Amino acid sequence: MRTAPHRLAVFGALMLIAITGCSRIHGRPGPGPEVIRPDEVLTFATLYKENCAACHGTNGKNGAALSLANPVYLAVAGEQILQQTITKGVPGGLMPAFAKSSGGTLTDRQVAILTQGILQQWGSPAALAGATPLPYLATLPADADRGQQAYATACARCHGATGEGSTDATSKTGAGKLGSIVNPSYLALISNQDLRSIVIAGRPDEGMPDWRSDAAQPLTDQQITDIVAWLASKRIAEPGQPYHSH
Repeated sequence: MRTAPHRLAVFGALMLIAITGCSRIHGRPGPGPEVIRPDEVLTFATLYKENCAACHGTNGKNGAALSLANPVYLAVAGEQILQQTITKGVPGGLMPAFAKSSGGTLTDRQVAILTQGILQQWGSPAALAGATPLPYLATLPADADRGQQAYATACARCHGATGEGSTDATSKTGAGKLGSIVNPSYLALISNQDLRSIVIAGRPDEGMPDWRSDAAQPLTDQQITDIVAWLASKRIAEPGQPYHSH
């Protein structure tokens, strides 16, 4: 007959096994690392990869959306606009709101980390080389007819006389034929603000110069406002329908 102390020892051993877990008995590892909640992610690299890279590119360029690895764009937009855009998105475009306060998933702290990280990673104090930046937002009355004239002077050589693309683009961009910038599908997916940002800051990832670089004189705020109005006038109400040029 087993004694009471012996039974107590066996019971104690069983309790120890229950506490330590049978995974250790079979040689399997114990509990894994602590799971980090989404709102606890505070590193720029992770936040950018999970929220921005799919549209803006792994390294801030060569994505479907506006290039962020563009010091001129960052200098023109500035910290306040950049943070506001991440927070609230772009009305009329595909850029969604990311802040929880605007229906997104990121905390205010995470939005601030993304903003500062983008500026530190791709911004440059010397980006404008002493030039006065044009206003990020359009404030002047627009005229599409004037915009067509400004487009013909500053943009047609690379993008074609009517924006349909051109094969005579290699001298500046090295890109060969450029696609249409009046394509209804393209215009349906891009906001007027993004069009303005591209005309001002260029697309260095695609060889497109900024507002200072590809004309006898830098484009003015009025000319850029008018060019965007002309491009916007090419939108059609239902872009999925057949397109007929006018």
